[in-house]
Amino acid sequence: MIPTGLFSTYSVCSDAAGIAGNLFAFVLFVSPIPTFQRIIRNRSTEQFSGLPYIYALLNCLICLWYGMPIVSPGIILVATVNSVGAIFQLVYISIFLIYAEKAKKVKTSGLLLAVFALFSIIAFLSINVFDPRTRQIFVGYLTVASLISMFASPLFIINLVIKTRSVEYMPFYLSLSTFLMSVSFFVYGIFKHDPFISVPNGIGSILGIVQLALYYYYSNDSGEGSREPLLESYA
Repeated sequence: MIPTGLFSTYSVCSDAAGIAGNLFAFVLFVSPIPTFQRIIRNRSTEQFSGLPYIYALLNCLICLWYGMPIVSPGIILVATVNSVGAIFQLVYISIFLIYAEKAKKVKTSGLLLAVFALFSIIAFLSINVFDPRTRQIFVGYLTVASLISMFASPLFIINLVIKTRSVEYMPFYLSLSTFLMSVSFFVYGIFKHDPFISVPNGIGSILGIVQLALYYYYSNDSGEGSREPLLESYA
């Protein structure tokens, strides 16, 4: 039997890690705002793509569904962070659709409908086909795949930094926030004994360390600071 005081401390630490993850994720969610301010100001999407925000929305929806009590009881902080993220992505996509040229608008609208259709299928199958235990496993594996692919996206930036020996396209605070968010949810997953949270965020933490190490090495080497991020989509 776990002593009451110890259980209370354990719960507080678990919730603290989840709340910290929510706060650091918020920094990532607002990071594309300068891009969309530019789009609104110029009334054009220019060379920007809506695809990163479409994918970010799908990632948020899958992770949101995994965090819902009907799928995974006791990890509501996963649902809260991804519900906020989904709202941000929907706002970004809406702005993109308003100012995009016709071809981009049609393509992005089609992808958005595909995201909603895919999410509907996932939700339908998880409720009607699987029992509670296998439902969590089914959605959990989808969550892991989605998160790992999201955390793998900075590999392009890492490769670019090494090739150019410049941190111009890797903003320090964005990399730091990504690292801290990953660590927070890694700890949260450990506390909750949930490998579907801890494993992908553990991988994200390692990639975050690599980004920060590269930033430290190449910023000292070149004396450059970072400017605008080349890729501005995180979830």
